[in-house]
Amino acid sequence: MSSPQRQLHFNAFLMSSGHHEAAWRLPESNPFANTDLGHWRDLAQIAERATFDSLFLADGPAVRANPQYRPASALEPTILLTALAGATSHIGLIATASTTYNAPYNLARRFASLDHVSGGRAGWNIVTTADIASAQNFGLDDRPGHRERYARAAEFVDVSIRLWDSWEDGAELGDKAAGLYADPARIHPVDYEGDYFRVRGPLNVPRSPQGRPLLVQAGSSGDGREFAARYAEAIFTAQQTLADGQEFYADMKRRARRLGRDPGQVKILPGIVPVIGSTEAEAQALSDELEELITPAYGLDQLAKVLEVPPGILELDRPLPAEVFGRPLVEGAQSRAELITDLARRENLTVRELIGRLGGGRGHRTFTGTPEQVADTIQDWFDRGAADGFNVMPAALPSGLRAFADHVIPIFRRRGLFRTEYTGQTLRDHYGLSRPASQFTATRPRGVPEPVA
Repeated sequence: MSSPQRQLHFNAFLMSSGHHEAAWRLPESNPFANTDLGHWRDLAQIAERATFDSLFLADGPAVRANPQYRPASALEPTILLTALAGATSHIGLIATASTTYNAPYNLARRFASLDHVSGGRAGWNIVTTADIASAQNFGLDDRPGHRERYARAAEFVDVSIRLWDSWEDGAELGDKAAGLYADPARIHPVDYEGDYFRVRGPLNVPRSPQGRPLLVQAGSSGDGREFAARYAEAIFTAQQTLADGQEFYADMKRRARRLGRDPGQVKILPGIVPVIGSTEAEAQALSDELEELITPAYGLDQLAKVLEVPPGILELDRPLPAEVFGRPLVEGAQSRAELITDLARRENLTVRELIGRLGGGRGHRTFTGTPEQVADTIQDWFDRGAADGFNVMPAALPSGLRAFADHVIPIFRRRGLFRTEYTGQTLRDHYGLSRPASQFTATRPRGVPEPVA
């Protein structure tokens, strides 16, 4: 069993009326939840009452494919999380933002602002954005290549960290008697010039409560793993089997150690889509209801986009065609495409069956059962070196989040594996992560000021 010192971490991944693509069609669902602030506020408060470490909003700068089949709108996440900061007091607030379709200065400013407004609860889920529709919204005919997106992302994060560090702790003095608001020796230009960005700095937001927002990453391709090992403090990932989870967990800890990082400061959180009932039969009935509401045309189109094949070659009642296997890596979501083809091959699924399996979590592991069964499968991964916690993705919202909060979280509390109350204030506190010092404090020789030019 786990040592008493090691505790689970839970992130609530919130998505409109739920992660299952048909959740909006359930009788109790609000189909317009995406733009309903009250809905998001209720979810955030449910998660906070259950002492989740954080909540997380995905995002992309394009309308989701086929809006006729599924809610496709999305509020900008840093704005929504700023509103939720005022409705909560402890839970972490993680927003997705793209390094391909933003500029470092503006984005670093937004996340520093969220960290101040929330009292140190901000996190950034770093994505490179793989879809072509987003590229076309920014004047491009096609997305940049996979390797180029990650090279740009590395520069983007390097610049952002320098900007967050550009105000040292204590730079703001507020000395009314002396008429001195700030110490210029503690405010630094960043003078960054690379292949993609040239940024003077400093940031126009002082150092935030966490020093820097928590950095989160979710790519599992070769480039994604190396990027995460270098920068990520929490990693959201998708694995279908315990063996795959163990391989990813060991690999990421090993990569972090090779780069001189403390592996304990890198938290691995696989996604799980729990469908929970008081009995197995009740849970299965809900799962069956959701699967029956799937629109096959939507599932086919989504599958074709991830696999980067024409939808016409996919036949619902046949396996994936041979040309999907054994070809070069896709340019988009490489790790997700590989996960899906491995699942189809391993379980010999037809396209219809595959769409049903993907409907709940787009490749994340789904699990249907009682609260005890859900808790047991989570603990199995935790105890056997596949996870530090989980990215909880309720199939339907708010009901699925409430079921996890009310019936699964208490099990872990009884087992001594999860907090009964928050013991820290910041998101870094919740994940047991250290607060980084400013690199300028660390590198400036003692007694030698470096004022802003």
